Amino acid sequence: MPSTDSKDQKTSILAENYKGIISLLGEDVSREGLLDTPERVAKAMQFLTSGYTEDPQEVLRKALFKEDYKQMVIVKDIDFYSLCEHHMLPFWGKAHVAYIPNGYITGLSKIPRIVDIFSRRLQVQERLTTQIKDCLQETLNPLGVMVVIEAQHMCMQMRGVQKQNSTTTTSDFTGAFNQAKTREEFINLIK
Repeated sequence: MPSTDSKDQKTSILAENYKGIISLLGEDVSREGLLDTPERVAKAMQFLTSGYTEDPQEVLRKALFKEDYKQMVIVKDIDFYSLCEHHMLPFWGKAHVAYIPNGYITGLSKIPRIVDIFSRRLQVQERLTTQIKDCLQETLNPLGVMVVIEAQHMCMQMRGVQKQNSTTTTSDFTGAFNQAKTREEFINLIK
């Protein structure tokens, strides 16, 4: 984890850059309403991309418990917010994550934590879906993992095609979820 001095220095450098961006956009950065904006944006961006500083596999490993449970474990409706790497505009929605244990389970709160870690990076929804699945599969070695993400993208809603009511759904799965019956059970349980 970076030291406070390093973090303050990064915030300061980011704020200077945002000050330049605001000026280039045609605004007066010395205007009262904008005086503290560069620093606020710098801090917001550091929070919104804080996933780069965390190891999601370590988060899962810290809460690994031996358990002889071999049925589906689902955490659904996990709210997340991310930034599209193409336009740095927000996309947000819900992640639904399931795994079938193979001797080990993880603390239930760790699944939303890994969703947060991966979503707090510059992302595309497709990669986000796969990263969550791969992290669970590699760390827990379960019988299978399935992830479904439903999201709305500001890059589609406020620019480009401007389709305000569109939702994008992605899914990825491994192991036991390769069987249509297991996938159907998961889909029915998250509805």
